[in-house]
Amino acid sequence: MIRYIQSITKDEISLLPTEEYRGRIIVIDQKKDASLAVEYLSKQSKVGFDTETRPSFRKGQHFKIALIQIATEEICFLFRLNKIGIPKVLETFLSDRTILKIGLSLRDDFGAIRKRTSIEPANFLDLQDYVGQFGIGDASLQKIYAILFNKKISKGQRLTNWEADMLSESQKKYAALDAWACLVIYNMLNQE
Repeated sequence: MIRYIQSITKDEISLLPTEEYRGRIIVIDQKKDASLAVEYLSKQSKVGFDTETRPSFRKGQHFKIALIQIATEEICFLFRLNKIGIPKVLETFLSDRTILKIGLSLRDDFGAIRKRTSIEPANFLDLQDYVGQFGIGDASLQKIYAILFNKKISKGQRLTNWEADMLSESQKKYAALDAWACLVIYNMLNQE
């Protein structure tokens, strides 16, 4: 098993080139499109996973999860939950025990999902818990990615409005990159 450096500083990350998602992005904002997306995703053995929620800047104000991102190495589907809810086919996929879903800080994601549905997510792997066995002590996506790939993931879009009528190109790329990065991190750590 390869051992990686344990940590990297923010200053070191700032010197790295910025990663950019170059795959295909498909926005799912109508329930009828969710079935085709899940049909494609169900043929995968593993996918990257992330969520986004509209940020709250006022005390006591909370928003429901607005976006679920699910990525293969080539395509990332952005499910706009604020427009379509969580369709039954997506619930079935999230609770499917045969497909590995790789994310980061999943406890927060699961809490947000439970505010929209009562399903029990299954066969998820949290990179925060997983990377330690490879000697990596930093558990943020940005730091793990920098350690493995010598590139930085920009967090510039994190606090944007994920319930906007239309997502901007930079929002789409940011969202897709986070889910895709989880998958490629896992694949990198599990190379033979």
